[in-house]
Amino acid sequence: MARKATNTFTHLSPFQRFYLVAVAALIVGPFLPLIIQSLAFRWAWPNLLPTVWWMEQRERSPIPLAWDYVLSPYSRVYEATFNTMVIGIAVTVICLAICLPAARVLARESFRGKNSFEFFLSLPLIVPEAAIGIALLMIFINLGLAGSYVGIIIAHLIPTIPYMVRMLTAVYQGLGREFEEQAMILGASRWQILRMVTLPMLMPGVVAGALFTFLVSSNIFLLTFFLGQGKIITLPTLLFSKISGGTLDASAAGITLIVSLPGIILLIISERFIKEEAFGKGFGN
Repeated sequence: MARKATNTFTHLSPFQRFYLVAVAALIVGPFLPLIIQSLAFRWAWPNLLPTVWWMEQRERSPIPLAWDYVLSPYSRVYEATFNTMVIGIAVTVICLAICLPAARVLARESFRGKNSFEFFLSLPLIVPEAAIGIALLMIFINLGLAGSYVGIIIAHLIPTIPYMVRMLTAVYQGLGREFEEQAMILGASRWQILRMVTLPMLMPGVVAGALFTFLVSSNIFLLTFFLGQGKIITLPTLLFSKISGGTLDASAAGITLIVSLPGIILLIISERFIKEEAFGKGFGN
């Protein structure tokens, strides 16, 4: 069981407090200009703060200009969010179906060429994403998959499978075989062992891997940009189209905050439902 914290922030030394505040500032700091920009009515360089705040112009604009645009159909945020969600969920489900049996073999079996297989499995994390995107685009154009959901989902599987396999392999290695062997001795069938023993023990790792896979998929820009060919808009490609001119206006700041939401939400979910003890006990009754 994880050790419970007994000291409060005030009991830390001055250096420890300064260090924690500095880390928090580094994490939260980049979001502050975005929040200020999205709530500003007029903010031009070289002013450090907006010259006119939205609250001062409420009679002219009932809601901040950034959010008035972001929440309108013209921004295409709803379309991009829908595409990001559909592609991310599809990639996560397919990735789990592929990686669960592969992770079991890698964790529990020894075979010739295993080290080489693990090395080649990591190649998508080493090879530049642009090279993968160009190669896939040449193939998918001939197959008619360029500019389609299927093509983008296949492309997203390439960088997400290595992460998922490594995570699930580590979970399988920590699980051991003794629980399944004891269930087998007691007369449980293979299906009963899978449903009542293996899956509950694996579930924390499966949930963590699924959340991480969805997060990676929802932030892939280059592969989506190449293979979507402008026909399929996701949140990263929408954001790029807003900032490609080199300026960060109020609407771009609002879209940036929207793009950041999936990661924040998944972090909250993982902190709420995936505790350290769960990886040792599983999701049992």
